[in-house]
Amino acid sequence: MSTILFELGCEELPPKSLKPLRDALQASVIEQLNEAEISFDSIKAFAAPRRLALQIQGISDKQPDRSEQKRGPAIKAAFDADGNPTRAAMGFAKGLGIEASELITINTDKGDYVGYEQVIHGQATTELLPAIFQTALDNLPIAKRMRSGASRNEFVRPVQWAVLMQDSTVIDATIQGHQTGTQTRGHRFHSPNYHEIAHANDYEQLLDGLKVVADFDKRQMLIKNQVKALADEVNSDAIVPQDLLDEVTALVDFPIALRASFEPRFLQVPQEALISTMQADQKYFCLTDKTGKLQPYFIFITNIESKDPNQIIEGNEKVVRPRLADAEFFFLQDQKQPLFALTESLKTRVFQDKLGTIWEKSERIAKLAAFIAALMQQQGQQIDIDETVRAGILSKADLTSSLVGEYPELQGIAGTYYARLNNEPEAVAASLEEQYLPKFSGDVLPQTPIGICLALADRLDTLVGIFAIDQAPTGSKDPFSLRRSAIGILRILIEKQLPINLVALVEQAIKGYSDAEGSKIEKMGDTFTQVMAFLNSRYRAMYTEQGVSVDTIQAVQAINPHMPLDFDQRIRAVQAFSELSQASMLADSNKRVANILAKSEVSVADNVDEALLSEPAEQGLYASVLQAQTAVKPLLEQADYTQVLQTLASLDEPLTQFFDNVMVNSEDAALKNNRLALLKQVRALFLTVADISELQL
Repeated sequence: MSTILFELGCEELPPKSLKPLRDALQASVIEQLNEAEISFDSIKAFAAPRRLALQIQGISDKQPDRSEQKRGPAIKAAFDADGNPTRAAMGFAKGLGIEASELITINTDKGDYVGYEQVIHGQATTELLPAIFQTALDNLPIAKRMRSGASRNEFVRPVQWAVLMQDSTVIDATIQGHQTGTQTRGHRFHSPNYHEIAHANDYEQLLDGLKVVADFDKRQMLIKNQVKALADEVNSDAIVPQDLLDEVTALVDFPIALRASFEPRFLQVPQEALISTMQADQKYFCLTDKTGKLQPYFIFITNIESKDPNQIIEGNEKVVRPRLADAEFFFLQDQKQPLFALTESLKTRVFQDKLGTIWEKSERIAKLAAFIAALMQQQGQQIDIDETVRAGILSKADLTSSLVGEYPELQGIAGTYYARLNNEPEAVAASLEEQYLPKFSGDVLPQTPIGICLALADRLDTLVGIFAIDQAPTGSKDPFSLRRSAIGILRILIEKQLPINLVALVEQAIKGYSDAEGSKIEKMGDTFTQVMAFLNSRYRAMYTEQGVSVDTIQAVQAINPHMPLDFDQRIRAVQAFSELSQASMLADSNKRVANILAKSEVSVADNVDEALLSEPAEQGLYASVLQAQTAVKPLLEQADYTQVLQTLASLDEPLTQFFDNVMVNSEDAALKNNRLALLKQVRALFLTVADISELQL
């Protein structure tokens, strides 16, 4: 058992790709070692700005030996009547480099054959490793490879050196066009020369002394701890997004955190703009107080251990100042006119060539949001329809602002700031930011009633419009993010407990495209059908992500509920039903009932003639059905679907008795039709919640 060290030294690797490259390299090598049956105790990956490395400990010296059986011709063809080997047997033996006398008999189900069992000796690990590492490098997820100088070898960045060692000995190989050795480099500035690695186990400790923290995770933890300590000194919390943390970790070999400051006057600017420019442009960690309000400090990570850190701090303060000043300028420039005045520019900005301007979209959003607000009022919610209309008209105004022009991610957020500065009602101001929620899977939902109305109206208007012009998503292409919009609509209606019918919403959205001059939607019926089908298709993606089984979703979709909240309640009911001991039998019985009814050659009656119930089992089932119908009626009125299915579980035994003792397809047509009518009532009871026959239990 020994330790293997592999290191590929490069020019600075792409920071956003460093962590994925490390993980992919390790995964590929592990997979290849397992395929080659080379055992090892542990493997550790390293990744720093100028290197990717792997340290494999306790690795076996060679592959295990294995036996391999070669089968030749049948015994009858291999030996003549006197037991002498034929030309077929001798040819087979010669091909293996052995004498015919060394052949053995192999017994199989298809007869006996001659054969030979040979031992395949495993290759030495050191012979296999160069190809394993090169294959792993070739398979790395690199979007665009490059060549350096006259070299024909391609990689994400120019390669400078390669290390491949077994304990203290170099494994002679050529990887990425470089001869392997035992020398590495330290920090580009603090320790730029080559340094000898005495033993593969010394790698991490050696680099620590050369001002390189090679372990990506260790380096990241150092950054997090330093940032927290500096933030604590000013009683603040650091904003540390994982993506930014990964990128900063990939930019430095030897992280040293420093805290700087900026003029408090910049805090009058929307803090989202300041945070955006400091994070995206400068890779800084911003600080907030305990309430989330931005503080006039930021923390940055330097890659140099400076004798005079103040110079670095002052340099960063000097760099960030003009960027914050730009944000301040845009913010003040926008305030020279009220937010409503910005809507004038929307009249010349196109939403989509065939669907008109953004101003026209704002008008449609206002009308549709008012319609939704009226529905919410009917359900007892407190919401002002006039304010909802006002919010709809202002919803896209900030798209023409200078601040959003410079920071597109502030759309909605900027509108909220400007609305408050213009003394718009708080309900209107807050909704302008909330209209874009949720922005991604699992994101928070709008909280205010008007924000909910705008979020629904905006997404519905886009869905209807884009489907109307035949630009629906295809395959992986979804330029208007309609799939995300559809799931956003469903989530809002479900999680905000809004009993609103999708049919009404889609119909109203389609009407919004009509005016005195006609409608922008030529095929309203087709558009309605397509949008409804698209929305219904999103249930599967949404619920499978939550761990709901596909058959449960299909059971509810089979009855096509049009109210998302109702759909969700049915899903939960079917999930609970699936846990019952009677569920499997009832699902099978429902399948049987559905098949029997589907095969009926005559129209099945709705009512059962009790006088024709001649068998005790069918009489018992009918009595149970009547009892169940009475019991579930009030439960259905309350949409208590879980209790409905719990109640219907009592039909388990009567259904079993019925199928065991009653011939449905009786020769007596009257009896047959009456029994079909009874089964139809059983089926109808379950279909009040879902099609249980879809369950695979």
